[in-house]
Amino acid sequence: MTLKAFSQFLFEINSNSLHVLNPSILKSDYVALDLSKSNKPLQSVDVSSSEHLEKYINDYIAQSHAKVAYGGYLETRAIYQRSTYFKDSNPETERNIHLGLDLWIAAETPIYAPLDGVVHSFKNNTNYGDYGPTIILKHCINDVEFHTLYGHLSLASITNLKVGQTFKKGSQIASLGDASVNGDYPAHLHFQIIKDLQGNLGDYPGVCSKLDLEFYKFNCPDPKLLLGF
Repeated sequence: MTLKAFSQFLFEINSNSLHVLNPSILKSDYVALDLSKSNKPLQSVDVSSSEHLEKYINDYIAQSHAKVAYGGYLETRAIYQRSTYFKDSNPETERNIHLGLDLWIAAETPIYAPLDGVVHSFKNNTNYGDYGPTIILKHCINDVEFHTLYGHLSLASITNLKVGQTFKKGSQIASLGDASVNGDYPAHLHFQIIKDLQGNLGDYPGVCSKLDLEFYKFNCPDPKLLLGF
């Protein structure tokens, strides 16, 4: 399936009011957030500190009279330079382009399955700056198979989970972790759509380099298409 066809498929199935946060949070309660390295106000923030970044995000949400900040798909971010897991001296191969949609909201916030799905795999990705506890669901809708990834979860979210476990659309699958377990970030959900997991289990790159961008744009289309932002 081409990227255009898959994107159209995602757009068409989002008419069913899909959500990963509580549906009582209205779309008007969400505010777009720019965490790219070109965002001038962010350049004065120590983004290597989860505390400083959390204050910046929470202040932004409050000033916007919102409940959730969202964004990040294909953003080039400076925040990853703090971790050797992403950093590279070559600007072409340094991984700093974000491939998912981030939803910034408090730790312990419940996360819901946007569609019927089966647990493909899960893992605690403990590299500094990584996802922390992560769940990947497999979906098959109208004979189209794809996956969704949920990163930066609580440890409790994967404690009793089983591969092959099924979740119905709208059922709670997890809750958000805090900086002590989620890779040292302010609490948020990293939500990503993946066509081909390429053999990965409980993990998949959520950040890529400029060199690999075209492949990942094809394999990981914009999550906003699915959630209707």
